[in-house]
Amino acid sequence: MRVVVTGATGFMGARLCAALADAGHDVRAFALRGVDASGLPPSVEVVYGDVTDEDSLADAFHGRDAVFHAAGAVEAWLPDASVFYTVNVRGLENVLKAAKRTPAVKKIVYTSSYFAIGPTDGYVADENQIHPGKAFCTEYEKSKFLADTIALQAAAEGVPITIVYPGVMYGPGTLTSGNLVCRVLIERFNGRLPGYIGDGYDRESFSHVDDVVSGHIAAMEKGKVGERYLLTGENASFMRIFNLAANITNTKPPKFYIPLWLLAIYGWISVFVARITGKPPLISYPGVDCLRHQWAYSCDKARKELGYTPRSLTEGLPETLLWLKNNKLIKF
Repeated sequence: MRVVVTGATGFMGARLCAALADAGHDVRAFALRGVDASGLPPSVEVVYGDVTDEDSLADAFHGRDAVFHAAGAVEAWLPDASVFYTVNVRGLENVLKAAKRTPAVKKIVYTSSYFAIGPTDGYVADENQIHPGKAFCTEYEKSKFLADTIALQAAAEGVPITIVYPGVMYGPGTLTSGNLVCRVLIERFNGRLPGYIGDGYDRESFSHVDDVVSGHIAAMEKGKVGERYLLTGENASFMRIFNLAANITNTKPPKFYIPLWLLAIYGWISVFVARITGKPPLISYPGVDCLRHQWAYSCDKARKELGYTPRSLTEGLPETLLWLKNNKLIKF
């Protein structure tokens, strides 16, 4: 098929472009001007624009059969919170408007987020859960909730859109904010994160990036219009990540816990420093708020309807750690 991918230089987007090209699809990558796109396969056509510019999207969609909308502002905190709304909400609105102007487009696969489903404190949720929309840990979570309502409304109006919800992605690839696990492991193995994060109550659904990519392609090929699919994986805590990483690398696990109240103070300090330096913090106080909740999900629907087969952390983490080591980002 002739496809276009927004967010094509991101952690997941870049690997999606490569996988689509390997599968024989005609791939057009939509990227921000000035962003390095040299890591994309030579067969991928690169065009430049911005999801805040509807005309640039319409130009990129011209002659395409399917659109993967994976672009987004993926941060726990930004100095200008309005960016989340502009990019994640208005950006989706522009994608939908541009697609309506492009008759060739027959399918839109929209990359949402598990945050749009909402927290799952004490239970495992599926696609039937609707975010209550009353309280949010981060502006990112709020923006993905708002965008989700727009995507669902578009589907109700007959727009050929399928919505996918990745979990916490990990694996080899660009070290953007979307690659949080790798960034945390780098801090851990370089001694800057000496203890467990919190008390182990946190529970996230960890998804290997290549499984998420396969899920996206399956959503294009098999996903039903208007349906939601969780592309999640093993539900675990960061304590399990640290313990498993120590076991795989034959290193010692942490000996103590860093309480969330202390991490929150560090998060406030990090945000203060970020406002001065302009560099995004690894840990921010809104990000710590996320760890006070659980985000555990079932991907049974994606398994049944898309053939989605997520690997376990035991299967996926060794490859990730070896990639970090080979790229001299960690030592063990």
